[in-house]
This record gives sequence, structure tokens and C-alpha cells, in this order.
Amino acid sequence: MSESPDRTPLTRAFFDRPVLEVAPDLLGRTLVRTSKAGRIELRLTEVEAYAGAIDPGSHAFRGRTARNAVMFGPPGHAYVYFTYGMWHCLNLVCGPEGHASGVLLRAGEILVGAEQARPRRLSARYDKELAKGPARLATALDVALSLNGTDTCDGPDSPLSVLTGTPPPPDQVRSGPRTGVGGDGAPHPWRFWIDDDPTVSPYRAHVPRRRTP
Repeated sequence: MSESPDRTPLTRAFFDRPVLEVAPDLLGRTLVRTSKAGRIELRLTEVEAYAGAIDPGSHAFRGRTARNAVMFGPPGHAYVYFTYGMWHCLNLVCGPEGHASGVLLRAGEILVGAEQARPRRLSARYDKELAKGPARLATALDVALSLNGTDTCDGPDSPLSVLTGTPPPPDQVRSGPRTGVGGDGAPHPWRFWIDDDPTVSPYRAHVPRRRTP
């Protein structure tokens, strides 16, 4: 990156907006993961918006459950879920409290701490692949269910936080259908990414599961 990223933390007011405003505005921001192992900083390059009760693709579409309860809480908190019995994914809750919506963090460029991420992502041939996809991002940053509900606006001691970073120019932001979302949620162009960035994951359309006869 040609210019130094802004180190100012994002406030709760940043996240307390409609999800379709927050999602593209997260591009270029710096996600910080702090643990005993050290500090990892990642520039967000790809995200997806999920709009709760009006969005069939959202975990919160059918209401509140034990799994998605964090999405109904204050904005700025992390919603972490476990999927396919193997992977974790990291989301940031946004919008007013009680209206479940969130942004899935799909991909990013690790700026600091790649040496910590590489042992967790042994299949990555290059550093640009370390966080190329939502499960890979969570794995690289050592994000698990123990971080579900983390307040990213809680100051420098929080294990997850987001800094202002360097947002891309508007003409470099692209949008399109969300990866792997089918049904009524498929047409929504709610995936946002930085154009031509090598860390952005490939788009894959939803493939319906075949029922066993």
C-alpha cells in the first residue's frame, strides 16, 4: 500500500448504520487480532452484507436463536459461527440494537503478523492466499467460537478491533451476488470487494444439495 493506514479505531457509531452502508465502507479498514501469540493486522478487501429479517440468506431471517443472538445485540460486536463441522466465520454486527444484521468478512491482506498466520494456513502457497475466503480469514487470525460476542469497540485490550485504515476510492469498489447464497436471497448484489485485489476470493454460485434417494 502506498500510504500509511489511519490508526484511529472505528467507533460504535460507524457500525450503528444500515448494513448496506456499513459493508462497502469496511473495505480498506484494518482488522486487528490481538492474542498471546502477538498481533495480526489485516486490510479488508471483500465482505458480504446480511440484512436479518428481510434477507432469506441471513442466519437471523427466521428470528432469534441461541446461535444468532449476538446479531440482535449492540452494533460493533463480533458474530462468530461454526459451519460444515469444520470452519469458523467472522461477522461484524451493525445497525440498531434489536435489528439483526451483519457483515461477513470474506477476505483480506495480512499487513502485520503473517508469520503467525502461515502455520495455521499450510495449504496457502503465497501470503495473498492466507485470508482469501471467510473460513481462511478466520483460521489465519485464530478466530473461534470463544470470540463470539467480542466488542470490537472496547478499546486496545479487545482481542478484535477495527481501525480506520485506508478505504479505496469509490471507483475501485465492486458489488455482485453473494457467494453460495441461493433461493430468494441469491439475486441481491450484497457482496462488495476491491477491484483487482489479489486477495479477493473467487465467486461461486449456490449449488443445491441433491437429496439421497
